[in-house]
Amino acid sequence: MIDAMHHIRKAIIDRLTGQISHNGSAVGIYNVIPKNASYPLIRVYSVSSNEVDQNQTTFNSEILTRIEIVTRFSGDDGGELTANRLISDCLNLLRTRSDGYFDLSANGLKVYVVENNGITYLTDNFSDHTYHRAIMDLMVKVTE
Repeated sequence: MIDAMHHIRKAIIDRLTGQISHNGSAVGIYNVIPKNASYPLIRVYSVSSNEVDQNQTTFNSEILTRIEIVTRFSGDDGGELTANRLISDCLNLLRTRSDGYFDLSANGLKVYVVENNGITYLTDNFSDHTYHRAIMDLMVKVTE
């Protein structure tokens, strides 16, 4: 049995890269956010991997990956609408029907379910900026 987490994370980053824009500019997609990153940005990170649907012939896993939109505004000059729009764009690209599932066949894996396990919105007010975040939990089930 292999751990499919990094394969799923890479597939998500590859699918989103160059496809999400804000005000005519591409939004940066990161696993680790660099210090010089521009806002808004998208962070993709692995959360958990669990073996499921145990049987005698295959290994099946549920991989939970988080897609986090982060917007930043000075004081009260922005709102969460940007986060709403960007998470919607991500959802349209990632939550597809079976013909749009990630192709992980080169890694010996087959995706058989992709589902949105929920979107959470958060606002963080700090002295220098207000951050609006939209966090989507994407569950991907794979078989080996």
